[in-house]
Order: sequence, then structure tokens, then C-alpha cells
Amino acid sequence: MIRLHRSMMLVAATLVAAATLAPSAFAQVPSPAPAVATPPDTVRAILPPRQPLPAESASAGVTKFSFIAYGDTRGRRDGTELQYEHSLIVDAMLRQIAQRANGPSPIRFILQSGDAVVNGRDPRQWNKSFTGLINRLTTEGGVPYFLAPGNHDVTSAAELDNPGRKEGLANYLRAVAQLIPPDGATRRLAGYPTYAFGFGNTFVLAFDSNIAADSTQFGWARAQLAGLDRARYPNVIAFFHHPAFSSGPHGGAIVERPTAAVRDWWMPLFRAHGVQLLVTGHEHLYEHWIERYRDAQGARRRMDQLVTGGGGAPLYPYRGEPDLRGYVAASGADSARVDHLVRPGMEAGDNPYHFVVVNVDGAQMSLELFSVDWGAGFAPYRSNRAVLRDASPGVSR
Repeated sequence: MIRLHRSMMLVAATLVAAATLAPSAFAQVPSPAPAVATPPDTVRAILPPRQPLPAESASAGVTKFSFIAYGDTRGRRDGTELQYEHSLIVDAMLRQIAQRANGPSPIRFILQSGDAVVNGRDPRQWNKSFTGLINRLTTEGGVPYFLAPGNHDVTSAAELDNPGRKEGLANYLRAVAQLIPPDGATRRLAGYPTYAFGFGNTFVLAFDSNIAADSTQFGWARAQLAGLDRARYPNVIAFFHHPAFSSGPHGGAIVERPTAAVRDWWMPLFRAHGVQLLVTGHEHLYEHWIERYRDAQGARRRMDQLVTGGGGAPLYPYRGEPDLRGYVAASGADSARVDHLVRPGMEAGDNPYHFVVVNVDGAQMSLELFSVDWGAGFAPYRSNRAVLRDASPGVSR
């Protein structure tokens, strides 16, 4: 009887705590179900943010804020305990959120570019190792959290009906059910982990690069970008798992199927619509690429790609430069050229766990790189800061 009484008290406390949370960032999403109602073999939904993003129309006047970008949080303890390395990142993120909360550029959301857990088909890995850490960010930090799926989350299968993909996708969608726009929303492709949102003067697109050659997903994203009011949204960002260019074990001389599709399908789309920043992962290291090209009017443009996969997964070393001659030649009239601004270290230990704070100030973006544990003080730009804009007046952004 004593055990039963304590259990009932715990359930009541859980219900009271859930009732005090703020509503989700998207009004169409229902309030979270009590954790006790979730079967042990079902992924629990991450708690909604205490301070959700307002409706797009309500934030139109916001031109100065920050957001966090990182990826690849899967860890060696997945399924047994909280991700330790990821927990160091979360602690550091919470400090940055608190420090900036009352300043001129508060952190308003977090982008995670995929590989939340080692095996997304295993509910225990989400529930035991990942969800609790993200709950800290959405409740203690209060900020919205947006996750794009990685290959470890939904498998690397290109076929939508692949059994492993369907199982992993179902778990991913349960985990983020209260974080991303719901099926039926204007900013969500129904049945896909593909969505978008706008905040202030910035528009953000997430897509599943495991199926980068899926025409339905690509067509939806193209329509979202084509329909944007660029006077309202001068800044456009895309985040996804597989980078177009990288120099770790997944890059260099290797061109994986998703990478090839990102290069062939998505990079021309991004150039056509003036996307300025790509946030990616897959490689467990930090590197920074810049693609410069000419737009349809002949103006020189710049697009930055961050590979920020230092969220807790086993770290990777540099493996070599990719051969981009064919990619550059295929850009045609866009006259694309690619520069590797920051290269990772030759040893895994040269590339620390980290996250990036991106600062938005009008039409200009800059970044600050934060590393943790033994990597504290990582300064790949001779500092930990960079401006995402060329100094020469002839290049936009």
C-alpha cells in the first residue's frame, strides 16, 4: 500500500508539472500526454518549449536575435543512460541561453542537423539517452528545438517503404511531435520529416537528406522557397544531415549517394533562391565551406556551409579534400567556386565537441563557436568568431 501511495503521488506530480508548461510553438499541436501514459516500448515526445516561437506574422519586426546550430549527438551510452558528451554540450548551451536572455540578441531556437541516437529504431535510445537532455533545453532553456533526421535516426534507405526507415521515421516523428509543424500545416510536408518556419527576418527549411532525390520532398521545398516574401525574409537558412562538401571519413574521395543528390538537386535550388547558410552534420568535426556564384542577374553571391557534427558522437579526423571539378563545371552560368575556409584537424583529438551560435543582425549573420571539455578555447578563425559576409563590395553576403 505504501508503494502504491508513492506511485500515485508521483503520477499526480507529473500531471501538475505538465499542466504548468507553456503551449507548443505551433498552435495546432496538442498538449503533451503525461509521461506515465506512454508504454515503455514507445518513444516519448520531447516536451514543448516554455517560450515557443510566435506566429510568423507576429515576429515580422524582429531583425536581431541568435540561434544555436549543432548536430550528431549519438553516443556510446545510447539505450543505457544519458548521452554524456552531449550533456556537456547541453550544459554549455544553457549557459549561453541564460547569459543572452536579457541582452540585445537572445537565443530564440536551436537547430540540430541529425543523428540524435545510434539506432533510431530502438525506442530505448530516444527515451533513455536523448529526450531528457532535450527536455532541459525546451524547459530550463525555454527555447524551441528543431531536429532534422540523420541516417542513424531513420536509416540511410532511399526508399520510402523500406521497413527500417518506416520504423525509425515513426520514432523520430513521435519524439518531435510537439516541436515541428503538424501534418496539414502550411509549413509541413505531410508524412515527411520535412518542414519550415519563419522567425523575424529569417526563414528556415529542414529536409531529409537521406532521401534527397525524392521528388515529392524536393517539389515541396522548391515551392516553399519560391513563395517566400524576400522583403520579409532576407535571410534564408537550410539545415539537413549530409553536407554537400566535407573532408572527413564521409567525404574527401568518397561521394555518398545522399551527398551526390544534395549536390545535383539541392545546391542549384539554393543558388536559385539565394539561400545564405547551410547547417549540416554527418562528419563529427567542424569545418566551414564557402560557395561563391553568380545569380540570375549576374550579381556575385555567397553561400556558407557549416559542418558542425561535434554534438557528442565519436569524433572524426580530416581525410582529404573532395574533387569538386565536376561540381563546379556543372554549375554552368552560375560560375560556382568553392573555398574550404576552415579545415578540421588531422587527428580526431584535434576536433572538439562543440556548437555554434549564429547571430542575426538585419541582413548580416555572424557566428561564434563554442567548444567544451578538453577542447575549450577552440579558435579555428584565429578566434572563435566569423562574419558570414565578404569584405569586397561586389559580393552579396
